[in-house]
Amino acid sequence: MPEDIGEIIIKKVKKSKHPHHGGAWKIAYADFVTAMMAFFLLLWLISMATPEQKKGLADYFAPPNISESQSGSGGAMAGTSPGEQGAQSGGGSTQNQAEGDKDELAKTPSGDVDQPGEASIKDSGSSIDLMFHSAAVSIEQSWQALPNITTFRDNLILEETKDGLNIQIVNQTGRAMFPEGSKYPVDEVRSALSVIGPILNRLPNQITISGHTASGGTYPNPRYGAWELSSDRANMVRSILGEFGLSSTHIRAVMGRADDEPFLPNDPYLDANERVSISVLKDAPPVPLGMKP
Repeated sequence: MPEDIGEIIIKKVKKSKHPHHGGAWKIAYADFVTAMMAFFLLLWLISMATPEQKKGLADYFAPPNISESQSGSGGAMAGTSPGEQGAQSGGGSTQNQAEGDKDELAKTPSGDVDQPGEASIKDSGSSIDLMFHSAAVSIEQSWQALPNITTFRDNLILEETKDGLNIQIVNQTGRAMFPEGSKYPVDEVRSALSVIGPILNRLPNQITISGHTASGGTYPNPRYGAWELSSDRANMVRSILGEFGLSSTHIRAVMGRADDEPFLPNDPYLDANERVSISVLKDAPPVPLGMKP
């Protein structure tokens, strides 16, 4: 007789799907990463700035004509404030101290007397240098974020000069920024211009745009040559920058130079001489009254 194996129980487990989670965390994470990138960019800019540039930028946002000392009016000091030699009282003593401080402030460490406003000009120049450097970094990062211009990066030249910020859109062999004889740039140029328009608009400086051609070009229309083409290309770049946020009040001049100023003077026939140059001008600060230019 077979052995009794007992009762067999079969359990069926029903698996239910977990409810779908929302994607809000992705947005929050993206905001966090963006904030961290901006924070580290700020730290990097601060570490690159010289003490003079930092002081100039601080003075730009906090005008130096605001007194750092507090008045003692109404308090125990009866209208006086403590100096290096303790509290001064009486109108004569206060006036003498103020005159002495004025004489000391007018002197440089070498003992010479500075002209009025000379320190302000130096601080202003430092803050302008810092603004230009920050704009150049922003443009470079914006270009790096555009994958469609990766193969054209050699055609985009960005440099800080003693006269300001210079952006060159240059033809390269096999990679033309403008089709031959056309004033309309390729799509990659439009993309590059679309991100620098808002950045340049935040600067208070004036901008000039100039078009250039290489020597030896042929033009079927006798009434439309290198001068007309270079002018039209410069004006088209101005129009695209305006389309993406650059105010017309920033534009000082738009000009065509034909082959008059080659990028490569030793070989003016090379493709690289065909370009459009965007120059952000570093104008000298205004000369204060009483100073000779």
